[in-house]
Amino acid sequence: MTRDQSGTWEMESNHNFEGYMKALDIDFATRKIALSLTQTKIIDQNGDNFKTKTNSTFRNYNVDFTVGVEFDEYTKGLDNRHVKTLVTWEGDVLVCVQKGEKKNHGWRQWVEGDKLHLELTCGDQVCHQVFKRK
Repeated sequence: MTRDQSGTWEMESNHNFEGYMKALDIDFATRKIALSLTQTKIIDQNGDNFKTKTNSTFRNYNVDFTVGVEFDEYTKGLDNRHVKTLVTWEGDVLVCVQKGEKKNHGWRQWVEGDKLHLELTCGDQVCHQVFKRK
């Protein structure tokens, strides 16, 4: 594994995304639209500074962060929540904890070969997405 996550990544699999969205209380219509989409992630990494864009034909989401620095995040276009977000390294894995109204909310992201893995968690639901380097 490597800490370098820079690049353009295209989604190739998305397991239990609906369960994850249900745990976030995302409405039925939005879930059905989101399940039909393919996402592209664009990550610009400079050491511990990240600029990320997640693009689809339905919604786009951008977030910039520095590893180890807590920040206020508004997840507009996703689940529309205000959370306190902290991203840290555990080895070569980025680990994000989001504190707000939902318990056990966050994600883990890592690279293996030419694949970017993203594990999204909310409550007892875990979604595993895999992206291939473009």
